[in-house]
Amino acid sequence: MPSWGLVMTVKAPEEQILAFIAHHLSLGASHFWFYFDDPDDPAFARIARLPRVTATRCTNWYWALRGGRPMRQQIVQIRNVRDAQRRCRLDWLGHIDVDEFLHASRPIADMLAEIPADVPNLAMDAFEAMHDPELPDDIFTARHFRATLRNQHTALRPAIFGPMTNYMTRGSISYPHGKSFCRPRAKGASLRVHSVFVNGKRLQTPFHPDLRVLHFHAQDPADWRRALPFRLAKGAYHHPGLEAFRAFIATADEEALTEFYTETMTLTPEKIALLEAHGLLVTADLGLREKVKAFNSGANI
Repeated sequence: MPSWGLVMTVKAPEEQILAFIAHHLSLGASHFWFYFDDPDDPAFARIARLPRVTATRCTNWYWALRGGRPMRQQIVQIRNVRDAQRRCRLDWLGHIDVDEFLHASRPIADMLAEIPADVPNLAMDAFEAMHDPELPDDIFTARHFRATLRNQHTALRPAIFGPMTNYMTRGSISYPHGKSFCRPRAKGASLRVHSVFVNGKRLQTPFHPDLRVLHFHAQDPADWRRALPFRLAKGAYHHPGLEAFRAFIATADEEALTEFYTETMTLTPEKIALLEAHGLLVTADLGLREKVKAFNSGANI
């Protein structure tokens, strides 16, 4: 069966990285490439010693050998993905972030084996983790994950986003692009942050129906609020088409921000039923703490 691994640029607590590793080992991952954006990250020492992990400190020397550190974080990620793709000897390499978890209805290797030999990629849609204050902490905590409400689902947006509909022009709080796997040795193929390019041209590939990315972008209201300044200035919210969203968030008072979050990041039973009826909801219990416990005990997960 095909082998597969994952690459990311990471800056996160050790516990979150271990949750990522343990979960994806349980799905059959063969190897991980972690590029530590902060070369002094205390998590590096533990992660670098783990089997099936290649960990790299992104030091000044690392960037000097590559022409200097790019200003844009997305370019930083692309450079690191490119480095991992050169090293990779697996059949497939995917790029996702530490707050993203693959969700598969059947073995991932089986799905990859079904991709025709002349197709160099597999695209995965992303589902946003919803906030649920009733759930016990699970490192990354959510049970319901909402699909992006794209143009074909515009009519559903008022029922899901309520009075915040006009600010949700992408149909999600985070990115609408999904993520991808790539055959690392396919001629002319280049894995990027969200997609795969061949000879400089982005491949337009339908999302695989059985493999999704569960994205913990804003499931915790306090973390979301702390991340707003960076995301507005040069992160996930600093993109064309989000002008109305940025203007609203940048000027909203506490009450308005709370209302926005409640309307867009929590689900009522009615919203759950509506999303399920249109195939726009994934319900999953990831059990991350149990997976990390098993991993730390040396169990074969």
